[in-house]
Amino acid sequence: MYSGGASSAYVAYHMVNTYGKENCMLFFTNTLWEHEDNYRFMHEVADYLGLEITYRTDGRTPEQVFYDYRFMGNSRLAKCSEELKVRQTLIFLEELRSDHQLEPVLYFGIGRHEQHRAVNLKNFYEHYPLEPVETRFPLITTFREEVDAKKIIEDKWGIKLPLMYELGFSHANCGGRCVRGGFQHYAHLLQTWPDVYREQEEMEEQFREHFDKDVSILKKNGGPYTLREYRELLEREGAASYSAMEEDTVPCVCTV
Repeated sequence: MYSGGASSAYVAYHMVNTYGKENCMLFFTNTLWEHEDNYRFMHEVADYLGLEITYRTDGRTPEQVFYDYRFMGNSRLAKCSEELKVRQTLIFLEELRSDHQLEPVLYFGIGRHEQHRAVNLKNFYEHYPLEPVETRFPLITTFREEVDAKKIIEDKWGIKLPLMYELGFSHANCGGRCVRGGFQHYAHLLQTWPDVYREQEEMEEQFREHFDKDVSILKKNGGPYTLREYRELLEREGAASYSAMEEDTVPCVCTV
């Protein structure tokens, strides 16, 4: 399950060294919102491992999914991840079984600090495919100590990490436009890429107007809190303290 992140890259390395590249595949589901430097990183790692990347895309962006379902993805529920990531993965897994008579085992780059995500993914792939799919999390079950994947990739492999890491983002999902990002993420986005923040704000405003719905990506006190409202708050009070606070949301299944 190749996401373009450092942990994912290191787990792919471990997988290839354990089973041989002839038994391995890098599977990437593309939302079409990814930052261009993610692709550079992914291809350099793939070349280092001697593997091709198997791409799947729904053909829609997250914004198009929101319009199709008349539902704005938000910090609690992201239909975009369900459609563009999970659904494409399930279709591909069944193709491996029916067309190639292969039984897949999924490897994820999730570490000890995210064990709750590992449990959720394990439960998901045990219940939602037509038949259960085995999931493995080597950074939790195989390595006794925390692996510094970022340092290994840069210092030993000689591959530069994705730009969004360098710029201080906690993850590199959707080029900064991840609807599960939360208050800390969007404060950092406004500081780092104000134009991208404005794009997301404009998308939200157009959706609200188009469907005449009081909805938003962020939630506050149990109700909608628009990116426009949040930007105005950040411009009044300064974004620094908000971008430094602890993240307030749980990343979706496509976290890089």
